[in-house]
Amino acid sequence: MARIIALDYGKQRTGIAVTDELQLIASGLTTVNTKELLQFLKDYAAREKIARIVVGEPKQRDNSPSESEEAIQVFLKRLKESFPLIPVDRQDERFTSKLAFQTMVNSGLKKKKRQNKGLIDEISATLILQSYLNRI
Repeated sequence: MARIIALDYGKQRTGIAVTDELQLIASGLTTVNTKELLQFLKDYAAREKIARIVVGEPKQRDNSPSESEEAIQVFLKRLKESFPLIPVDRQDERFTSKLAFQTMVNSGLKKKKRQNKGLIDEISATLILQSYLNRI
């Protein structure tokens, strides 16, 4: 089987998570500069089979789209052009950054490590992917 990739898309950085080949377990992969994201995905797809890509869908508490959704829509268009055969799904990402930070606290990471925003983005992508796996 192929892997599922999840993205916690951000203006500066994007957290990336991936499943195992059986699509059972979500694991953090890395965080990349958003400007380099498409190239990273192309390089990754050359090494690994990708079944689908899940992109976090930021929403306000009232369920309306977040202000970052406009930038995500532009990215989604480029993503679909670059990977026309790979399905793209969306997953609600409300509170994932807060949950990611709390996960870091609960795991005993020192304050200096918890300030690593890239790590927060990677954990957020993992939470997005795990939520998606739980939903399907």
